[in-house]
Amino acid sequence: MSWRVAPDIAEILKKGGDFAGVSRAEAMALMHLDTHSREAYALMQTADAMSRRQFGQKGENHLHIGLNVAPCPMNCSFCSLSSLAGVFTEQIDFDPDQVVSWAKAAQKKSADALNIMTTGTYSFERLLGIGRLLKKTVELPLVANTRDLSHKEAEALLDAGFVGAYHAVRLGEGRDTPLKREKRIQTIQVLKDVGLLWMNCVEPVGPEHRHEEIVELMFLAREHGAAYSGVMRRINFAGSPMGALGMISELEMAKMVAVSRLVMGDVPRAHCTHEPHSASLLAGANLFFPEVGSSPRDAAADTGKGRGRSIEACRQLQQEMGWDPDLPSNCFKPAA
Repeated sequence: MSWRVAPDIAEILKKGGDFAGVSRAEAMALMHLDTHSREAYALMQTADAMSRRQFGQKGENHLHIGLNVAPCPMNCSFCSLSSLAGVFTEQIDFDPDQVVSWAKAAQKKSADALNIMTTGTYSFERLLGIGRLLKKTVELPLVANTRDLSHKEAEALLDAGFVGAYHAVRLGEGRDTPLKREKRIQTIQVLKDVGLLWMNCVEPVGPEHRHEEIVELMFLAREHGAAYSGVMRRINFAGSPMGALGMISELEMAKMVAVSRLVMGDVPRAHCTHEPHSASLLAGANLFFPEVGSSPRDAAADTGKGRGRSIEACRQLQQEMGWDPDLPSNCFKPAA
């Protein structure tokens, strides 16, 4: 048995590990690696070393707070909050006092940020109000996760206290969603125009997605300068319209997290994966999203009582893998 990594792969890993970035063709070669191969483990180790060097061993935790449950008419096929899924039939807006309670608990438990998510029909003015309330109540950075935005709306988010926005061009955009890829990219530019940090993930990955479309979204994140990116797999909740397609494994996701890390090079301030698990923490990921409130991956109205991982559980996973969640966040430092 040879103990050496194939020379062509070793060359790609050397280039990527030196933060020189990799080409699309090189990323595709890495995507095609067998997950149990020596080359795949060398890929993950390379990505892990890059993140530990660039992010200084920091384990990040951004608490996701889903503000509302609703049978959303957008009907994204992978989302438990869609009308099509039939999981939720009534609207639930979590009380501001509950949102504040979650935020205060997150600050006490040393979370690094709050990721405030809404469905596509949630009142934008109400989101701004929640932002202003949280800004007065806690000292954690606020990241919005909402619909496409105009420049005026993005500026309003800034004024309300948000410092960034999570916004992804999803796999299957326009096919599994009613939204247009061009509009999603336009919103990314809007965020950057007004000075909001753009947060991203390649998602929601399923076995049906071709390597080419996954890699294309990795390069979208690099070329538009995402503050963080990474990989999230599709979770098939009970009754999911996409359930018959199956799910990728955590190991397969870890390999993709590593490919994404080499693609991102020196661009990001953190590298994420979702849902939280150990494998990707050895493959370049250092950012987790503990969750409360609504989640598009859960049939529980409050995912904190369902699939969602707690801040304590995320911190423990990071500590077990040699990441330190008590170090200062890298995501929100002023640009040098």
